[in-house]
Amino acid sequence: MFAIVQTGGKQYRVSPGDILRVERLPGERGDEVSLEQVLLVAQSEEVQVGQPLVPGARVLAEILRQGKAKKIMVFKKKRRKNYRRKQGHRQLYTAIQIKEIVL
Repeated sequence: MFAIVQTGGKQYRVSPGDILRVERLPGERGDEVSLEQVLLVAQSEEVQVGQPLVPGARVLAEILRQGKAKKIMVFKKKRRKNYRRKQGHRQLYTAIQIKEIVL
């Protein structure tokens, strides 16, 4: 059984037991979150595709940790114009473990 959910502007294929990093979700470690935007649910041979969401479907997950990803450098330059800008960025994320898919 698997589902395709949308969170943080991205889509993920999830199954019970999966661990994944998503955009920052509110909550503390150990809290349970419900992902309501389910686009597709598949059970063995049966597939339910939403228009755009599957009605009544949701994915329950547990928050494992809140953190920051590795720092990336953003560097802008225009040649021969003495224009240089350097900036760093660390994206916030939430690591979650999928508990179950509810229809």
